[in-house]
Amino acid sequence: MWLSFYNKEVGWDVLSLTRGEITRDELATESVGNVTRIFNKETDETISFNIFAISESFLPNGNGPVLLSVEQLTKVNELIKTAGFKDEIIVSNEPKFVIGYVKECVPHEDSDHLSITQTEVDNGEVLQIVCGAANIRKGQKVVVAKPGAVMNDGLIIWPGELRGVKSNGMICSAKELGVENPTGKKGILVLDENAETGKAFFEK
Repeated sequence: MWLSFYNKEVGWDVLSLTRGEITRDELATESVGNVTRIFNKETDETISFNIFAISESFLPNGNGPVLLSVEQLTKVNELIKTAGFKDEIIVSNEPKFVIGYVKECVPHEDSDHLSITQTEVDNGEVLQIVCGAANIRKGQKVVVAKPGAVMNDGLIIWPGELRGVKSNGMICSAKELGVENPTGKKGILVLDENAETGKAFFEK
């Protein structure tokens, strides 16, 4: 799953595509024409592409995270292939912020404040998410930032680990979502129990 970013307002006519994180020590790059590949020099896994002067091919719609049309995605893959790289960019336009249902919530064995949840997000898909909020409980309807979600501060949610336990998403507070919390209480945003599991939280 790849994410696409574009922001000409900062003076860069560059389409950035990424599918994960990489440390500075692991990072290596190679460029052919307007296409730069960013990869893990130990594994040769491609992590990102930067395509410069992208407006010569098409103009992405928006600033920051952008959605690519089928035609734009085809052009991106043509540019990458023409540059001699073998990767194929596949994107998902499914919503990344959805209503989740906390099916299970147990204390983290190596923490006095973390909880390990099994949270249903849609179509029966259940994500294991480690949550640090004191008000997290089994049976709640919550807002889940799925892997690939981009937060208001630019943070991208990727699968990771907290205290040795895998976590595949984030259960969000109202502040993290940039919305009003009707309860005024700290912690995650707890929704009405009738909220529909799997529904997009932000309407398009």
